[in-house]
Order: sequence, then structure tokens, then C-alpha cells
Amino acid sequence: MKLPRLIVAILTLGVGGHAAADRPNILWITSEDNNPHLGAYGFEYAHTPALDALAAESAIYTKAFATAGVCAPARSTIITGMYPPALGSEHMRSRVRVPDGVKFYPAYLRAAGYYCTNNSKTDYNLVGGDGAWDESSGKAHWKNRPEGKPFFAIFNHTVSHESKIRLGEKSFPHHEIDAAPVPPYHPDVPEVRRDWAQYHANLTKLDTIVARNLRELEEAGLADETIVFYYGDHGSGMPRHKRWLWDSGIHIPLLVRIPDKWKHLRECAPGEKTDRLVSFVDLAPTVLSLAGVRPPEHMHGKAFLGEFAAAPRDYVHAFRGRMDERYDMVRAVRDGRFKYLRNYNPHQIFGQHISYMFQTDTTRKWKAMFDAGELDAVQSAFWQTKPYEELYDTAADPHEVSNLAGDPAQAETLARLRAEMDRWQVEIGDLGLLPEGEMHARAGGDPPHALGRDRGRYALEEVMAAAATALTAGEGGAAKLRALMGDGDAAKRYWGVVGALHLGAAGAPLAGDLQALLADPNGDVKAVAAHALYRLGEKDGVLEALSGLMRDPNAFVRLRAINVLDEMGEDARPEIERIAREGDVAKTGAYGENYIERVIETACANLGVAKVKPDAAKGGRK
Repeated sequence: MKLPRLIVAILTLGVGGHAAADRPNILWITSEDNNPHLGAYGFEYAHTPALDALAAESAIYTKAFATAGVCAPARSTIITGMYPPALGSEHMRSRVRVPDGVKFYPAYLRAAGYYCTNNSKTDYNLVGGDGAWDESSGKAHWKNRPEGKPFFAIFNHTVSHESKIRLGEKSFPHHEIDAAPVPPYHPDVPEVRRDWAQYHANLTKLDTIVARNLRELEEAGLADETIVFYYGDHGSGMPRHKRWLWDSGIHIPLLVRIPDKWKHLRECAPGEKTDRLVSFVDLAPTVLSLAGVRPPEHMHGKAFLGEFAAAPRDYVHAFRGRMDERYDMVRAVRDGRFKYLRNYNPHQIFGQHISYMFQTDTTRKWKAMFDAGELDAVQSAFWQTKPYEELYDTAADPHEVSNLAGDPAQAETLARLRAEMDRWQVEIGDLGLLPEGEMHARAGGDPPHALGRDRGRYALEEVMAAAATALTAGEGGAAKLRALMGDGDAAKRYWGVVGALHLGAAGAPLAGDLQALLADPNGDVKAVAAHALYRLGEKDGVLEALSGLMRDPNAFVRLRAINVLDEMGEDARPEIERIAREGDVAKTGAYGENYIERVIETACANLGVAKVKPDAAKGGRK
């Protein structure tokens, strides 16, 4: 039985006092793993007629950025309006609890009278957040809303996902393989051109699905009542794009169509481009603002449209943590032109062996050509160790291949962006300076976010200073590193050891200190000390220490230890053979992925050791 119109009107009044008729419907159409490679962005190889038509009716954001180059941490940002390094959810497929008092943003829309649906991906990298959706499933749709309610609906499309580049199709109706554009950091060979053509063909498939979403609005007579967003979740699924913080990994398309009924909410006329900086952290407060709901104070982002729109931002920030089975830590900050990146693990190569990434033909071919010495300097850089700092002029160097961090002419820009990064890390309480296992151990039963606000348990500024000292100490900095390695705070000891590892052969005077740390009570410190000693050629006690760590109850300590064992190759054979027989039961990913087993499989394959147990190293959802 339908409710009387008066009762419906009363029930649909939101917390801000706006009646349903006064508030727009909001539709989000999202796609996975694609940059702004659309005709509307001037990309000539594209065939995206529906998206281009949508763009002609929308504000076209030319400087919109994900906060991470991979889906789950980026989605963690969107659903909370907060930076994952402040939540502890920066690592790929983490299972971190939502902080007390924090709700996923659709909960605020529901409280305001909106019918909220998600079709259908969640993958928020967080545990909790119940009550966000009226329906979240493959059947969720705005059509199912009760009469009189405005809707907020998401349709997330996966046809452009990294995995779809591996379809193996041989020809494409709208894209010539030989004409596929290849960026300068990729080798221009048939395998790479085919993958790029497949990626663009997938975007054309996406375009037809977007057309269907828009047609449903038209057929229901709701196009003039609905604000439409279209955006991608991060850069393309090609290597050096997905997972990374160059623009290839975080620059995304963002179109916002606002009907004439709400034209006072527009930032610019339909079809016009705006270079306003937009971050994923701004999406949640913006959708609340458009619905007439004041964004809660805990959100880090600022609305860029609507009743509570803020002034344009000066910077966007991005982060990289553990990527599946491999540890890393990178932070980035970008203004309208310059990008600064800080690599906290400069002893590692960029192109770590992430098993899922190596399923793409381009990745394997690119690495094989590097090993064979067939690449130029720009193409080789991905397979080499990182500088501590990177600085790029994205206007002059859109592919970010010319590092200006050492250019005296850019010293002022470098200093400005360094300072902004430091300010941001302190402001949000960046938990990434703690090893993942240590973060969970220190948090105890609390959500990690609480740890980041408690300087008694986590002296953030001191740990930041320790990391900076460790990674800039240089060959004459042994005394500074020795002091850090003797500190009572395990986080500072950890960074002291990372500094020694970064020094390579120049860290030889610290061998005795590193040997002592093989008995450290902290597993992360012990694992990195073993790694540093091994790279110095000091093998005594290293394998035994790592073998002990592979029995540590903290799964993230074991993951760090198996990564070192994998690098040791033949020297780790006895331990790899033991682990291959026994396996590891830890489910370190949000969907039951066992990242420890993935490294074990890689190590076994490299050594020709018998395969691990049949249930090991599942591919997992991405």
C-alpha cells in the first residue's frame, strides 16, 4: 500500500531540512584502471563517443587525482573522505577497523533521506562501516527506491580492469594495433602495442556500458533531476601506471554533469574544462555538499561543489604502501604543475616482482628486455633502484621521466613541496612510518587511527625525523645511523637499519651493529638487519634469524622475512625448501589472499623447488 503524499514528504525531509524535491538525485558511474584516455580529453586514439557526449554536458576536470595508484586503498579514501595513511589502510588489501565515530559517507546521505545503492564493488580496505547502503549487490539499482525518495547510486564497471588487458584479443574494431601510442618508458614492441590497443578497446567497451547507464536515466525521465559523476579509480592497468604515484598511476578522468535545474551549483559551463585540483579525498564531502549535508569535521577532504564548497586546494597528496606481497612506502605531493615524490625504500627497484602485475605480457617482455640489455636509459629506470627524492615538471615532462630533484634551478620548488609533504604527514598522523606489523602491535585492540593521534604511543615527528636522517645520512653518517639503531623506540631502530641498508657497501662499518640487531625483540628490525647484512656479504646468523622470523606469530613480520629470503636465492634454499613443505596459513589479504604464499611460490619457482601446497597462493580478487 502506498503512503499518503503528506506522510511521504515528511519522511523524506533530510537532516538539513531539505525536502526531497529540493535535492538532486546523484549518480556515480565509475570505471577501473584507466587514465583520462578519452576523446574529450584530447586523446586522438580513443573511441569513446558516449563519454565524450557526456563530457560535452559536463564540467571536465583536467587535474583530478586518485590518492593511490591501486584500487582498495583509493576506495578506502573515497568511502571515508579520509587519507588511508591516517587510518592504517594504506596497504593493499588491509583489514583495518574503521575508527570510532567514523561512518562511510552514504550513511550520512541515508540519514538525510536518500536511498543509497551500490552496484556492486565494496573493497574498502576497512572492516566495519555497517549501514552504509540500502542495497549493495549486483542487483542494486536506483529504480528500487521507495516513492518520493531522492537517490544516490553507484555503478562500478570492471571491463577496463588490468586483468582485461590479458584477454588476448588479436584485433579491435576501432583501434589499429600498430598505431597504439606507447609512452617513452615502455619499449615500442608488438607485445606492448597489443596490450595498449587492448586497453583502449576495453575503454570502448566501457563506453557502451556508460551509454546504457545514461539511457536508463533518460527513459525514466530523470536526466534533468540527476547530477551525474563519471570517474576512473586510478591509472591504467599497464605496468608503471597502476600501483604507482606518477600521473600515469593517479591521474583520472572526472566528469560532472549538473542539470539546468541546479545550474547554480556548477563550477563552469557544460563542456568546459577546469584545471581545479581535485583529490579522491574530496569526493565524499562533495557529494554530501551537493545533497545539502554539511560534511563531518573528521573528513580530510573538502567539497569542491555544492552548498559547502571550499576554496580550491593548492595541493593533492598521494601514497603507496604494501602492494600485495611486496613492501614499499612512497609519498607524493603535487600542485598544478610540479610533482614531488619521496621514496622511503630507495634500496629497492621500482619494478618489484608483484606476481599479479607479472601476469601482463608487457611486464614480462619489458623485464626480459631489460635483463638482455635491450632498453634505453628511460626504459631501464623502472628496473633499477630509486632515488630518495623525485621532482617533475609535469607541464614540460608529462611522462615524468626527467627527475629535477638535483637541479639547482628547482631548489625553491623542491623545498616548498618537501615542507608541504612534512606538514601533511603531521596533520593526518601518517601511520606509514611504522612497519605494518608494528602498527598493528602498537594499536593493540584500538583502530590504528587512534594510534596516529597518540604521541605517547607513536612519536610521529620524531620517527619522521629518524627516517629523514637515515635516508640522507650518506657515507659519512654511520654515527647517526648507529645512534638510531640503539634507540629505545623500535620505529627509530627500524629506520636506522633501513638507512644502513640504503648505504649498501658503504654501510660496512655498521656490520657489528647489524649483527647485534639479529637479536632485536622487534621482528621488523631483525628482518631488515638480516637484509642489510646479507647485502654486505655478512651471512653469519642471517638465515637462522630469518628462519626464526618465519615462525613469528605476526603474519606481517613473516611477510617481511620471506621477502628477504626470496632475494637471497640459493643462499636461502634450505629455508625455502622447509617452507615449501609446510606452507603458511596466514590470510593476509581482505579476501583471504595469502601474500606470504605468493612470495613462497616465486622463491620456489626461482630455485626449482617443488611447488607449495595446492591451496597456496591463490590469485585473489584485485
